[in-house]
Amino acid sequence: MPNPPRLRATALTATAVLLCPLLAGCGGDDPKDPDLTAQKLSWKDCPAPSAPEGGGAAPSPLPNGGRWQCATMKAPRDWSDPKAGTIDVALIRVRASGGKSQRIGSLIFNFGGPGGSGVTGLPAFADDFAELRTRYDLVSFDPRGVGRSAAVECKNAKQLDTYLQVDMTPDDAAEERKLLDGTESFNAACEKNSGAMLPHVRTTDAARDMDLMRQVLGDRKLYYFGISYGTELGGVYAHLFPKNVGRAVFDAVVDPTQNPEQGSLGQAKGFQLALDNYARNCVSMAEGCPVGDTPQDVKNRIAVLLKNLDAKPIPGIPPRKLTQSLATDGILQALYSQELWKYLTQGLYQAYQGDGKVLMLLADSLNGRNENGEYSNLIPANVAISCADDKPRYTVKDVTAKLPEFRAASPLFGDTLAWEMLSCSDWAVPGAAYHPNVSAPGAAPILVIGNTGDPATPYEGASRMVKALGKGVGIELTYKGQGHGAYISGNKCVRNAVDAYLLQGKTPAPGTVCS
Repeated sequence: MPNPPRLRATALTATAVLLCPLLAGCGGDDPKDPDLTAQKLSWKDCPAPSAPEGGGAAPSPLPNGGRWQCATMKAPRDWSDPKAGTIDVALIRVRASGGKSQRIGSLIFNFGGPGGSGVTGLPAFADDFAELRTRYDLVSFDPRGVGRSAAVECKNAKQLDTYLQVDMTPDDAAEERKLLDGTESFNAACEKNSGAMLPHVRTTDAARDMDLMRQVLGDRKLYYFGISYGTELGGVYAHLFPKNVGRAVFDAVVDPTQNPEQGSLGQAKGFQLALDNYARNCVSMAEGCPVGDTPQDVKNRIAVLLKNLDAKPIPGIPPRKLTQSLATDGILQALYSQELWKYLTQGLYQAYQGDGKVLMLLADSLNGRNENGEYSNLIPANVAISCADDKPRYTVKDVTAKLPEFRAASPLFGDTLAWEMLSCSDWAVPGAAYHPNVSAPGAAPILVIGNTGDPATPYEGASRMVKALGKGVGIELTYKGQGHGAYISGNKCVRNAVDAYLLQGKTPAPGTVCS
């Protein structure tokens, strides 16, 4: 897309959909409005997801009879003026399976984004967290601006189809102008349709919502599992409310020390590493690799495909054409998880024959588009939260100056990730900070997991999060694997370490390595 910085963390939820059809804070006091902290949630059977949540069917009961329940929590629209009106925050839960005597409390999840719906994400991943459910109610939510929680609205589905086909790697001044015009048009639509909400979707606001949620759920401490952008949200929470941290896990860690430019450059390196690993894996297969004879041949052929698509798109899912930008999105989506590599091979092979359907399906998953042509509000929410959080506003001059460095980091993805830095051009709300403040002296231990093969949140971010949290807070665990995130990979070493910590309070030795 002209292109929100959505690659920060969206693909965990997007992958589930495909496979399953900042900030400087102030004060750590609890919310004082008695009407909000004392509110009683009315839990009922969950409806089918709303259009902004991505649509689809209501979540099915779990195999052992666990029933999904949904509720709405009231939160201040403006945390600086809590009496100036409220918004609805959508929640989902399934009760602990081990009985009252074993129950610890509520374990709150954020699966990433920013912009991912937790109300749809938690049921999609519930099987992965069955062991944790023995002692916790599993709870998630649509953060403000997302899904059913005062969703940010921008363009309609037809307009988004057009928007997402804009050339994200302009070759001349005219294409640069078209890219910038498309970005500014999208951002103006967000202001027109959701201007009143845009100042109130920062990560600090969502962190305050979580502390209100903790109280309303009846927990003395926050028990939390944050994945990808969810680690940033968790870090900001720990900074604002260090004394309220119970047990928390950060998996697929966003580097809290980087500004948006540094984060994008890190992702360029991360996705290039993932592509290198995919190419080596493909040619090592006993049955052979249908998209290249050597790792370099695989990458060369992909580069040629994208260059050809820049000049002439091929048929995708009718009536849409697979453009260079959408093909790049599809490749990026597949690199988030080793489970998707087989679809990448299939998609590339078909694209070489002139059929772009599979790569387009992957791109649609990344962008929150369902088979009916409807979009969740993943894209607008991602842009709105990111632009409210991030202070820098980059220009075409900034991007062109940085292109050589991005291309050196990733010959295939460098241009795309560099031009994405224009996403907040002419955004209606100023950004809060250059990077989030996650320092949390005095907080309880937080388990921080880095994956050496993670493309979207490169491994180095985990150690930097540990350092930024402060002495004695972050406990680092390394997973030598592929894909975005470690716990849902199924690795037994990671699972055992996380389960022992969350269920029994036993922390692994700092520097533990799982492979």
